[in-house]
Amino acid sequence: MAKKKKEQKRIAKRLLNKYRLVILNEDTFEERISFKLTRLNVFVLLMITTVIVVSCTTFLIAFTPLREYIPGYSSTSLDLKATRLVTTTDSLQQIINIRQEYYNSIHKVLRGDVKTVEFNIDSAVQSQKLNPEEVDLNPSEADMKLREEVSREDKYSLFEREKSSTDFSLFPPVTGSITEKYNVNEKHYAIDIAVPKDTPIKAAAAGTVIFAEWTAETGHVLILDHGNNLLTVYKHNASITKQQGEQVQEGEVIATAGSTGELTTGPHLHFEIWRDGYAMDPAKFINFE
Repeated sequence: MAKKKKEQKRIAKRLLNKYRLVILNEDTFEERISFKLTRLNVFVLLMITTVIVVSCTTFLIAFTPLREYIPGYSSTSLDLKATRLVTTTDSLQQIINIRQEYYNSIHKVLRGDVKTVEFNIDSAVQSQKLNPEEVDLNPSEADMKLREEVSREDKYSLFEREKSSTDFSLFPPVTGSITEKYNVNEKHYAIDIAVPKDTPIKAAAAGTVIFAEWTAETGHVLILDHGNNLLTVYKHNASITKQQGEQVQEGEVIATAGSTGELTTGPHLHFEIWRDGYAMDPAKFINFE
């Protein structure tokens, strides 16, 4: 115990021993400045100096533009550009997702999936789904009056008169014998018109070609977008004369009739009409004979 106390006194004495720091003139050895220091004073001074340097450095890095010159720190302008790029990337990804959904809907049209087709690329608002099994087919009194009014209007008009100043009618893509009619129960959402091979197929209305490719089941397929969520589909063609993205006019030749694809028994046109995501009976709007 006495030895330990002796050691502590020796250490304290060394820390408190006074030393004199003298600054002399080199030529005359004249004393200019002198300081009386102890080891404890030097240690405390070094600690205070270290704290001040660290604090100043932290302040410069955190609150002044000088941090931009330190590796690992980006400038304000770069941060702003990065934020804008991230926002632009998110917007582009959203557009890509919307277009992908639109293309998926087109593929569903090709498969005749009437219950799940939804397309509205302009607003990206999904169309409401309709389950045919839940629909009450018994007409109400208001429905009977509406039917009488519609029956007096043009048979081939797809739009109500109050919605458009001019009637919109569909042009027969071909004329011939109807070999198979529109039948929802058999999932045949089209009509088949028998025609000789290489008969010109014409556009039912003016529009844009949004699909013009070969499919294994239905051969050469062409789909036209006429606006207002109206599509017409032409399948089993021998050849296609238009490409995706082209504009066509009503009655313009877009393909030639054939018997391509696995689901065909002879030269004919498989013609579909889709409105607001739902298949419609083409015979209600076009006279094919």
